[in-house]
Amino acid sequence: MRLTVGQAVVRFLAAQYSERDGVRQRFIAGCFGIFGHGNVAGIGQALLESDGALRYHQARNEQAMVHTAAGFARMRDRLATYACTTSIGPGATNLVTGAALATINRLPVLLLPGDIFATRVADPVLQQLEDPRTADVSVNDCLRPVSRYFDRVFRPEQLPTALMNAMRVLTDPAETGAVTLALPQDVQAEAYDWPDELFADRTWHVPRRPPDAQELERAAVTLRCSHRPLIVAGGGVIYGAATAALRSFAEAHGVPVAETQAGKGALPYDHPLALGAIGATGTAAANAMARRADVVLGVGTRYSDFTTASHTVFADPGVRFVNLNVAAFDAFKHAATPLVADARAGLGALGAALEGWSAEEEWRGEATRRAREWDAAVERAYTRGHGPLPAQSEVIGAVNAATQPRDVVVCAAGSMPGDVHKLWRTRDPKGYHVEYGYSCMGYEIAGGLGVKLADPSREVYVLVGDGSYLMMAQELVTAVAEGVKLIVVLVQNHGFASIGALSESVGAERFGTAYRYRSAETGNFDGERLPVDLAANAASLGVEVLRAGTISELRTALAKAREADGPVLVHVETDPMVGAPDSEAWWDVPVAEVSGLASTRGARTAYREGKRDQRPYL
Repeated sequence: MRLTVGQAVVRFLAAQYSERDGVRQRFIAGCFGIFGHGNVAGIGQALLESDGALRYHQARNEQAMVHTAAGFARMRDRLATYACTTSIGPGATNLVTGAALATINRLPVLLLPGDIFATRVADPVLQQLEDPRTADVSVNDCLRPVSRYFDRVFRPEQLPTALMNAMRVLTDPAETGAVTLALPQDVQAEAYDWPDELFADRTWHVPRRPPDAQELERAAVTLRCSHRPLIVAGGGVIYGAATAALRSFAEAHGVPVAETQAGKGALPYDHPLALGAIGATGTAAANAMARRADVVLGVGTRYSDFTTASHTVFADPGVRFVNLNVAAFDAFKHAATPLVADARAGLGALGAALEGWSAEEEWRGEATRRAREWDAAVERAYTRGHGPLPAQSEVIGAVNAATQPRDVVVCAAGSMPGDVHKLWRTRDPKGYHVEYGYSCMGYEIAGGLGVKLADPSREVYVLVGDGSYLMMAQELVTAVAEGVKLIVVLVQNHGFASIGALSESVGAERFGTAYRYRSAETGNFDGERLPVDLAANAASLGVEVLRAGTISELRTALAKAREADGPVLVHVETDPMVGAPDSEAWWDVPVAEVSGLASTRGARTAYREGKRDQRPYL
């Protein structure tokens, strides 16, 4: 079959399927694209000619479209995603942040940036980076360190191998992340006689890897010796559709469960063994239990510094780890007893190996008691009645009360992810979608769009602060164009609330974190507040806007937004100086060792105290 490289890419992608547990689905659901001279005549022309075989979506920002693909992939348990095509130059380099987010979060996205001429006949082309040391480097090489697989297709003959390798990595739960196929613009338009079998429907089976018998035995022995075991549920529990297996394991063996950002929702918030969030953004309940745990069973977690409170939260002198993870890289962390396996298969096998064993009744009772105490603290934070502006925790409480069990909350950066992690009452495994592997400002709206595209039957609530909104709000236009219903709750606190609080804690006195005029007296940004109206901005993008000044007005606006047909933005101002209940955990952010500021010197003293509790977990 004679097709251009661009046409061959589109036809191949339209024929790729994934399958797990007998359920088959299209793996590449469509293609987001912004066109320029590097892809308009290649992939762009091919998408037009495909007549909808690979559905095209018009994006407004290259980084944002990768976020949308990542949000979609996460919602689909990494069994489906989108492709993203850009021109060369700034369009391609705009992909880097999105690619980093996808790879860090182990989410499959396929990037198809245009590239400079393979023939080099027109060098230097528009937007070409010339490197005097070599002629085979382009700006697309910036994508190498943030991609799980990278290839540049210099000749049509190379395309089949590149496409197959791309799909191999995208569908591998242990290796997945961003995959980049750089496509020189002349090669995209070049024709070639392809074998028909390249375009036949192809199903990529995603296996459930069983545990090795010896690893399973060692893990079971370690747990049987435990008196105070704790489960840390990560994103792998949800991606692996292992929430029912986790619940059965926890109930059968009486092991309390704490959750990472990606793993929140692994158990319903009101389950007797559910401790909620763990670590620096965690609950006092989970962190208190973590400090006493003698064996930690990590399931599908990569143990970020927030999860471990920078290696301080697991404080028992003899604490040991058993890590069940499909990726060996994560399974071996903290000198653990590794159990390299699929989360569901591994929990089932481990549960059978531990038949007759259970955690002590006193330990289980303490978990339930501490969880109830924390839920009471959440209720106080939800209903504190702060004024004249409400506290952020009250806004979160109002949104939580407005949602149904299957609705999804989306968040990513600023102070809200920490507050939402510890305060949100999650009732469904897919009800909590906070991107915290990269905590990327600007992910929220684009990621929420991907969540809604992945499951239109759910209402999607995007929680975004004014700082993140100003970073990337363009995909509201995409939602309008596609008729995609999103409820965006824009929390306006006139600055960077999260970094303001962090700045204060390290003795930097909230420097550079407020949205204000530059003062003629001080030379700093501590003048009058800027007259920014983000609600008006959203309205200019075609979104219905509702304003709320109080929690009562917010509840009314949320009810109205739920009845709307298209995207709605609810604007509410909050007091950034009111924090959520304390997690009673630490986060390692180095403080200046010497300073002329008393605030910094005081923070350095507190930092040294925190460092004393840090340990290598070896």
